[in-house]
Amino acid sequence: MYKYVPVFFLLVLMVLWGCQSGPVNTQKNIELAMASVEQGLLPGLVIKGEENEGMSLEDRMAHYNVAGVSIAVLKDGAIHWAKGYGVADSAQGTMVDTNTLFQAGSISKPVAALAALRLVEEGKLDLDAPVNTYLKTWKIPAHQWSESNPVTLRHLLTHTGGLTVHGFPGYTYADTFPSIDAVLQGEGNTPAVFVDTEPGTNWRYSGGGYTIMEKVVEDVSGMPLEEYTQGYVLEPLGMTKSTYTQPLDKSFHKQASAAYDAQGQYYSGGWHNYPEQAAAGLWTTPQDLLRYAQGIQQAFAGNSFHVINQETTTAMLTKHNNDWGLGPSLMGSGDSLIFRHGGKNAGFSNVFLAFAKNEGDGLVVMTNSDQGTGLMQEVLRSASAYYGWGVAEPSQIDTVNISQTKQSAYAGDYVFSGEMKEMQGYQVKLQWEEGILKIEHPQSGEVNYLWPTSLTTFIDKNTGDQVDFSLSEQGEPNAFIFADFYPFAKK
Repeated sequence: MYKYVPVFFLLVLMVLWGCQSGPVNTQKNIELAMASVEQGLLPGLVIKGEENEGMSLEDRMAHYNVAGVSIAVLKDGAIHWAKGYGVADSAQGTMVDTNTLFQAGSISKPVAALAALRLVEEGKLDLDAPVNTYLKTWKIPAHQWSESNPVTLRHLLTHTGGLTVHGFPGYTYADTFPSIDAVLQGEGNTPAVFVDTEPGTNWRYSGGGYTIMEKVVEDVSGMPLEEYTQGYVLEPLGMTKSTYTQPLDKSFHKQASAAYDAQGQYYSGGWHNYPEQAAAGLWTTPQDLLRYAQGIQQAFAGNSFHVINQETTTAMLTKHNNDWGLGPSLMGSGDSLIFRHGGKNAGFSNVFLAFAKNEGDGLVVMTNSDQGTGLMQEVLRSASAYYGWGVAEPSQIDTVNISQTKQSAYAGDYVFSGEMKEMQGYQVKLQWEEGILKIEHPQSGEVNYLWPTSLTTFIDKNTGDQVDFSLSEQGEPNAFIFADFYPFAKK
């Protein structure tokens, strides 16, 4: 069972510490903020009639089998606090602190996008020119829209290029490490990257597209991505504890967190490596990612230009298809405009968001676990509640009871039945646990816990994901759609 921290306890802390005189950012006020976030974790959904009390970070780390967490908060344009929790590397006996490096996963993308945008600003790239005009040793294979609607840099940055390959699994320390050209040609552990939908017509997340962007930056700058980003992105932003070097240079190993699977088991070799650096290869800290946020906020306001100027930053934070900017995802508008991104590598789960306005707020949560996704969202909801951001408030749902007789009909093995090639053969297992339907993902190790809102609709109150069952002519569950996108059929 989860351990809940009564809301009145947090209120007492706020009253007692609120009586202290002095500046807003006194040590006691910072300690209050940390304690409130640490003890106020919230699920994504709450059941109507249940008391909505905060959960502790320590207990939720244990629940999700998360070994280590690192959190940093931006308040009024300055880093308010940062703190590490738990184990960084059990093999080395190191604990997480604010200097511990984590793999950023897909948060690598919006940071790497600054490299391309800087080259645009320098006149070396055009957002709307065919990227094949810049590519040298590899080019996007010809497709039926090659002449009428070629892929552009804008398409790559906004995931509208019609390109294949959603993401990358990485390589173990024992695997052969392929070149970027080999990855794009499908000679690594993922299929080849090519266009199968008309560019500019649909949004579809593509790590393959960002790998092409990486190749463009390298071919135009004449420098490997890790060198160009180090000199022209990371150092100007003050991201001194960050690197795109892959595999990670041994000089960083003592600072690096190991990766853990969904059961909390150590990944062989410590972690996976990613030749797809722009898409998934950044090693960093939450504080460094907030320095990226600060740089964007300052440039957007026209106050300081670390990497790109105000005009380019404004273009970056302009919504395209599916509310995507030139790198980050966007939400809200005006003073409430937020730029954000999630990140998921093998054994690492992270979230980043920041308000675009000058001297705005922001948050980064980095975890070293495959099951960190649920935890990081609970921390985000806790921070949003404490700081009054209004970005991640729990929703209320009504649940129904399903008799034990009917429960057995839902249980069993289900296999992916859609057309996505990378999902072919993907199986999940459904079973009941104390009236809650559990989906186990054997291939990734993740678990979803589902509350029934009807006989055919279930919701994961931690993530907000919905599962909709279809019934056979006999009224038996025989298939479902996960998160409105992924169809599964019962074996």
